[in-house]
Amino acid sequence: MYGSRGAGMRASTAVLGAALLIAGCSSGGDGDNEAGAKITQQPRSSDPFWVNPDGNAARQVAAYAKSGKDSDAEQIRKIAEQPTGEWIGPENPQQEAQGFTEAADKAGRTALLVLYDIPHRDCGQYSQGGAADGDAYRAWIDGVAAGIGDRPATIVLEPDAVLHLVDGCTPEEFHEERYDLLKGAITKLKSLKNTKVYLDAGNAGWGHPDQIFQPLQWAGIAQADGFAVNVSNFYSTEDSIAYGKELSAKVGGKHFVIDTSRNGNGPYTAGAEDERWCNPPGRALGETPTTKTADPLVDAYLWVKRPGESDGTCKGGPKAGDWWPTYALKLAKASTP
Repeated sequence: MYGSRGAGMRASTAVLGAALLIAGCSSGGDGDNEAGAKITQQPRSSDPFWVNPDGNAARQVAAYAKSGKDSDAEQIRKIAEQPTGEWIGPENPQQEAQGFTEAADKAGRTALLVLYDIPHRDCGQYSQGGAADGDAYRAWIDGVAAGIGDRPATIVLEPDAVLHLVDGCTPEEFHEERYDLLKGAITKLKSLKNTKVYLDAGNAGWGHPDQIFQPLQWAGIAQADGFAVNVSNFYSTEDSIAYGKELSAKVGGKHFVIDTSRNGNGPYTAGAEDERWCNPPGRALGETPTTKTADPLVDAYLWVKRPGESDGTCKGGPKAGDWWPTYALKLAKASTP
């Protein structure tokens, strides 16, 4: 409705499961990955987050290299060598959270996890779904927490969940339960020893911080480490900082993180307004993930959305979350080296 849809870009459970099997045994430290892409970790001092050596982009690098497409391989390497969010699937939350955090811990890094399973998710759009009901969601969160344990993790919690309460997308009958579920999730995750939680808070293009700050409070932002902006969207880092700082002032000075994965050329302004967020052409990779940002309130630039994975079945794309090498190449080629 406000260009905020399409946040559910996670890989399929099958892909994640395959990644876990390899990541658990091949990502300790800076060694080569078995897929042949030779993906290593970024310097811990500026980017403490874990690079999955067997993600979709890494596999694409290896495939292009094997077929002699060296130029394309080097373009996709721009994506493969950066840490991206691991979107936990609905079926095996404990196993997946354990696999990713164990692999990250062995490499001396922090896992970046995205939790996106709230009931009535995405208002029936491309990423619809989520847990069957409140009890199923609470059990899912319990599984994630058990999988993380005491290992370091940074969590982006429920993209669009609060925003869709504000913009009228989620029916009123589900509001009270959703606030309760989000507050409970934050409480559970923050009870862990080394876990940071950032609750999603929309983006610079959807509306005004005045509209969302109180709903964030009802959802438990006071107990979280902060909030996330621009998840799976394209607004510039400058605009995202301005939005985040204005919102921060309304929620007790909370810090925030920014998804810079695809904001290198800013938002798309052509075509149907209600689908400008979905696989827009002419976009580019943004600032690479780092904790060294332009403002003290910004804890990190993150690649929450995994560049190269589809926003949904629009503009020729595959279903939401599926790897789309053609689009990935365009993102990489449009970005600066």
